[in-house]
Amino acid sequence: MHISVEIEGSRTVLFFDHTAKMGGGEIALYHLVTNLDTSRYKPLVVLAGDGPLASKLREACVETLIHPLPASVVETRKDTLGLGSLLKLKQAVVCIRYAFALAKVAREHHAVLIHCNSLKADVIGGVASKFAKLPCVWHIRDHINDKYLPPRVARIFKSLARRIPSGIIVNSRSTLEQLQLPERRRALVFAGIAHDGVPVKNYDVAAKKPIQPDDPINIVLIGRITPWKGQDVFLRAAAEVAKLWPQARFQIVGTPLFGEEEFESRLKYLVTDLGLEDHVDFLGFRDDVPGLLATSTIVIHASTIGEPFGQVVIEGMAAGRPIVATDGGALREIVVSGEIDAPPTPGETGVLVKMGDANGMAAAICMLLSNRKRAAAMGESGRKRVEEHFTIANTVRRIEEIYANILGLPPPPPACGVPSVGCPSPPASSSSLDSEQNQTQCV
Repeated sequence: MHISVEIEGSRTVLFFDHTAKMGGGEIALYHLVTNLDTSRYKPLVVLAGDGPLASKLREACVETLIHPLPASVVETRKDTLGLGSLLKLKQAVVCIRYAFALAKVAREHHAVLIHCNSLKADVIGGVASKFAKLPCVWHIRDHINDKYLPPRVARIFKSLARRIPSGIIVNSRSTLEQLQLPERRRALVFAGIAHDGVPVKNYDVAAKKPIQPDDPINIVLIGRITPWKGQDVFLRAAAEVAKLWPQARFQIVGTPLFGEEEFESRLKYLVTDLGLEDHVDFLGFRDDVPGLLATSTIVIHASTIGEPFGQVVIEGMAAGRPIVATDGGALREIVVSGEIDAPPTPGETGVLVKMGDANGMAAAICMLLSNRKRAAAMGESGRKRVEEHFTIANTVRRIEEIYANILGLPPPPPACGVPSVGCPSPPASSSSLDSEQNQTQCV
């Protein structure tokens, strides 16, 4: 049994997520709660189901409670939301009851704030915050628009965002723009941008292993298997690349999460139709992404609608690998793009291509395979850009600033890894998944 220890002087923040499956938002949540300044904030994580995230949090000595939600709520996909899902009377009653129970947990653990980590968690946690009479933060990691959600649901969510949360955290300027908050409301709710960050030291081995001309060619796409992530576009690009680079292998890493197994089956049929059986590997879910990236040549991002952030992209850059990504959403905030038919430019970290353009993606991949020196330089620039802008220390400090604003507390001191005058050198392995902190026995 996991027993928590109250840290003197810290304030409990209840983090709530509707799932324990390891999607991008849940990976980001794990990094956040395991890197908080526990002298200021003690994390208590409540999940609506058990799973890999809960196991990892317990291993990291983060107090984690499981309060199950019915599968009819948890498994509802965002792109199928509408009047027939969370807005149905029966499910609404279930969610309100759950919110009441969540409020009780918050009060029993003397939480000072509820931090909601997903769209479903936002609605339920927002109601719970009213029951508990606590401030609530919505951490919005999705584009709230008609491409990502049914139009009516997008409108309702935007309206709720102006009324329920005490604070809003978004993972990019692109996400904030899509939310369309009035300027006055942005100020009232302490809306702030906190780009997701990674524990950079996890990727040291990969970054210190530059690509060599005679290395095997492994072109990798990592992410949940779902139509909008563009695995089909990646496969069509792979078919063109394989004509010129028959030794290349194409790796698809990830699994379908919410009833999207049929799309995975279609992808496997597409591999056969394109004659790529000897070139493509479906690797499933992997929890050793840094090690996988160490054997990669190029990291691909293929989403067919604007991405609210791009966690995998910063992971690839942290590993010192060049990026080929689709040009939409927040990717311009992350990737410094070079041009396929132009000389290299200083600081470029990859190439952005038009969404859905398999031929453009193939051309970018072939350019990098033909010019390994340029590809290696992109990798080096990418690593430097992550160290300057996308570390977990940057993310945590920004979020702690928002907490302080909401709670009326002094702002946090400058954090290591955050550009600041007089910031000391970062401690060894302080943000690693396998850091000494995470190996400490839970008492």
